[in-house]
Amino acid sequence: MKAFAPDIRRIGHPGGEPYPDRAPDSLAAGTPEPLRSELIELLGPERVLVRPIDLIRYASDASPYRLIPKAVVMAHDSGDIAKVFAYARRTGTPVVLRGGGTSLNGQGQTDGILVDVRRHWRGIEVLDGGDRARVRPGTVLGYANRVLAEFGSRLGPDPASTDIATIGGVIANNSGGMRCGVTEDSYSTVRSLSFVLPSGTVIDTAEPRADEDFARHEPELADGLEAIRDEIRADKELAERIRRKFEIKNTMGYRLCAFLDADTPLEIFRRLLVGSEGTLAFVAEAVFDCVREGRYRTMALLSFPDLDTAAAAVPGLVELGARAVEMVLPAMFIVARQAFSGMPEEWDSLNPDAGLLLVELRADEHTELDELEQAASDVLAERQLLEPATWTRDPELTEKYWQVREGMFGVMGKFRPPGTALITEDVCVPPSRIAECAEDLRALLAKHGFLPGVAGHASAGNLHFSLTPSFSEESDRERYEAFMDELVDLIVDKYDGSLKAEHGTGLNMAPFLEREWGSKAVELMWRVKQLADPDGILGPGVILNRDPGVHLRNLKTQPPIEDAGDATTCVECGFCEPVCPSRNLTTTPRQRIVVRREMARQPAGSPLFDALLEDYEYDALETCAADGTCRLVCPVGIDTGKLVKEFRSRQTTARGEKTAVALATRWATVERGARAGLRAGHTTRGVAARGATELLRRAISHELVPTWPESMPKPAPARMPATTKNGAAAVYLPACVNRIFGSADGEPTVVEALVAVSARAGKPLWIPPDAPGHCCGTPWTSKGHPAAHALMAAKTAEALWRWSEGGRLPVVVDASSCSGGLRDEVPGALPEEAAERHRSLQILDSVDWLHDHVLPELDIGRSGSIAVHPTCSTRHMDGTVKLQRVAEALAEEVYVPPSAFCCGFAGDRGMLHPELTTAATAPEAAEVQARSFDAYVSTNRTCEIGLQQGIQRPYRSIAQVMEERLRSG
Repeated sequence: MKAFAPDIRRIGHPGGEPYPDRAPDSLAAGTPEPLRSELIELLGPERVLVRPIDLIRYASDASPYRLIPKAVVMAHDSGDIAKVFAYARRTGTPVVLRGGGTSLNGQGQTDGILVDVRRHWRGIEVLDGGDRARVRPGTVLGYANRVLAEFGSRLGPDPASTDIATIGGVIANNSGGMRCGVTEDSYSTVRSLSFVLPSGTVIDTAEPRADEDFARHEPELADGLEAIRDEIRADKELAERIRRKFEIKNTMGYRLCAFLDADTPLEIFRRLLVGSEGTLAFVAEAVFDCVREGRYRTMALLSFPDLDTAAAAVPGLVELGARAVEMVLPAMFIVARQAFSGMPEEWDSLNPDAGLLLVELRADEHTELDELEQAASDVLAERQLLEPATWTRDPELTEKYWQVREGMFGVMGKFRPPGTALITEDVCVPPSRIAECAEDLRALLAKHGFLPGVAGHASAGNLHFSLTPSFSEESDRERYEAFMDELVDLIVDKYDGSLKAEHGTGLNMAPFLEREWGSKAVELMWRVKQLADPDGILGPGVILNRDPGVHLRNLKTQPPIEDAGDATTCVECGFCEPVCPSRNLTTTPRQRIVVRREMARQPAGSPLFDALLEDYEYDALETCAADGTCRLVCPVGIDTGKLVKEFRSRQTTARGEKTAVALATRWATVERGARAGLRAGHTTRGVAARGATELLRRAISHELVPTWPESMPKPAPARMPATTKNGAAAVYLPACVNRIFGSADGEPTVVEALVAVSARAGKPLWIPPDAPGHCCGTPWTSKGHPAAHALMAAKTAEALWRWSEGGRLPVVVDASSCSGGLRDEVPGALPEEAAERHRSLQILDSVDWLHDHVLPELDIGRSGSIAVHPTCSTRHMDGTVKLQRVAEALAEEVYVPPSAFCCGFAGDRGMLHPELTTAATAPEAAEVQARSFDAYVSTNRTCEIGLQQGIQRPYRSIAQVMEERLRSG
């Protein structure tokens, strides 16, 4: 049986020649001694990552740089942080703190000790009914806002990386965004901080005696800050320059305005920590003043003949209270229309040379929105528009607008030339000069051979643009250097603007800090750094750096890897990570690609290549749910699951594929055998089954033999409900998981429930008598068996065509992953003519059927509460809103947990690796278990098994809950 087991060596080398920036062979041993032993002794083995694969996966982030840490520390609390700081001071080892890995300028990387402050630092406490929030630094900003949305508020900063950036990073970079300007960013809305200084001192600025504690424990720091305060205030010219520099967005250097905005040393230091990029202290907790904005919004994409005309309309829109006014590129929407499904057709006809503004208005009442739209129309009446302004309040369309705007980084990256990096720069000038600056930037980009596209936050004078150099080519390094030098001259000399508006200084702009600020201001910044971090251990070289060429070193190459799922187009932004089921267990989609790219840099058979390959099997392949959730949030639409499926296919032997084909051929027999196995296992309450499966897992493979979970359901009835084709409203193909797995004793099965509620609504379903043995094919694609999938796809597609009478009847499927497989995966396994025929069928997921056809015909009283888990397949098919609406028709309270993403069960993946489901559902479990609900629902049987296993609650199909409510009256 070992012959069937996967062998990681079969995936091979990505191909190509070794790269000059490949990691050295010495890294094959992982963290060097004595650092390895000393950190493990200090913190324990579970808190120190030392393997080569760990060091490589943390070596890259969203920036153009790559630095390989010597060790990665998974800090659990402030005590761990203080220990690492003490060790670093004693040994002179650099330390960098990393949250979401979205930093764009190299401030989150080091060749010393990298401390992960994401995984064990999540949490938000809502205060004062949503007016304030206490947030831990590893909390993703988007998650915090989903929690706060229940209270009608949100945090002020709103960068495009909202759904991946952690609060710690948002504070450290003073990240901005589309709406926050300079009045709702972290600097303006953080009210208190708890922080750990390099000395180990821990201060909570909200404590009554915090000022006294700060002065007592850090007298030199407190006195030094007072001295700088007095010096700045005495220098009227410098003080005025500081005030003026921060009237617009500015993240270059430390916020010297802290010395003007606060009086006491502690309050000055608290403000200095915002935007300090982790170079002064570690922020362990923050209390924000929250922002409240109108509950309803309306948006318009306004098209002007050119940027000048567009910019001229900005002041009037800002004055009437527009929540956001974004200067956007027509190419962004044209490309998005081609790259993503469901985008508006009218985007195809956008003028590529137009000046576009994306405008959002908000209000608490629809009548107020009416007034705002009219006011905006009055502002625009005197402006030349290529098309009349069209306002929309459609939530799906407005989300699409923001999806494109927030995904600009990725959209530009998807279509960059192969092998090139993607760098996003952002500058700021006085808003009145934004059009002039935009034209200058476009000319400069064109001069150096870069895409001359400029976008940004028009109301703030903040402009963004992208560069795509190939850092494996010396000529491109020189081109990049020349561009940067001229960019500095333009922004500093002509506009006296900010070289960095909201992305932080980092390594990328550190050499130009003095050009923007002058020597006196920069020397004061050096004094701040020396006072807070006298040993220089925190982020050395970040923000302050006397090396004029630091921004040109450690630039990462982009070796091509496999094309599956568009993986080779990855820009390493990390948007995929918060939704990945294995993010807190092994690797994330970004990290799977980062490690594979390092393999591509290596010669085949090098010590490091072999070491990475060995750990890649479990960390990257076995613990990947391959659910494609990453594609839903990836700005360039990468499905890393497809890459993993390709690797699994390569691992399959001819013998294994032959066995898979045999199983697909006899699938009805397999179903009967599975039900018999369930019956046998349950006769001993699972005890014998668990013991037997564990023995087989040890003898054969943990990747082939599943476990027997505590939540394993009993078998489904051998006979399905009696139905008739005569008068049927639809064909019903029960998924094989629902033909195999049954329900709790005395409860109708999913199949029985769906048949009953459909009949009650006057929409009877017909189950073909030969339905057993037919399947969507997903089990074979997920395990990498293309021949078996093609066989099953052809068999099921032919049956669906026959059952539906050539598409006359719609086809209803009761498991979301199966609905998705039939819609999206089956056509790709068929000949073109058969694929076109199959695409003409109307295949409805049970959510679509219940929402669109059954619910309108029923009168169901709402009662109780329901917790809803939208599966990844439901999200892929845009069924989440419908699922929630069906639940709202049944219950007075409907709760969708903010952490509800893929449960990691992935068919049988959660049985093969139950630790994946445990890790994937842990955040959602904490949210669900904190409350009590009358029902817990989803739309996929295996997901419900996994949810019950991970969350310890009785999850069922929403069709079963609907049937129960109807039956009970």
